[in-house]
Amino acid sequence: MKQTIILLILVLSFSASAQMDNTKLEALISQQVDSIIGTPGRWQVTYRELPMMIITDETNDRMRIIAPIVDVDKLDKEVLLDCLVANYHTALDVKYAVSNDIMWSVFIHPLSSLTEGELKSAIEQVYLAAINFGGSYTSTQLLFGGGNTEGKQESKPKLKKT
Repeated sequence: MKQTIILLILVLSFSASAQMDNTKLEALISQQVDSIIGTPGRWQVTYRELPMMIITDETNDRMRIIAPIVDVDKLDKEVLLDCLVANYHTALDVKYAVSNDIMWSVFIHPLSSLTEGELKSAIEQVYLAAINFGGSYTSTQLLFGGGNTEGKQESKPKLKKT
């Protein structure tokens, strides 16, 4: 009898926590950002004056939040290496990534298991990683370990000399 009650409680708790989908995600995004436009699964948002895109693929259970930072051809090799170090130590749940010759701040996660708290944290981290690019390269106040980004809080990205 005790096992049946425990099993029933577990089943009810799993079914009570509904999976994230585009409808729920859009409602949550709308509560957090300054503006949102687009269609389900492809939203352009503004958060603290920073443009971002939130893209989902319900079929493959994926979502990503991205913010453009700078054209890669304007960056020095040292800055690109600093991004790799930051991905390990200071960017935490977001990463710096290059696509279509643009440096992006990126958060990638399975859509169905995304929680409201993770979404809020992700939007904030994408924002912080973008605005801290070229300086501390941090996405939160938490830092894991060292690396060669230490002491760069006041520096700006080194641009290639033309």
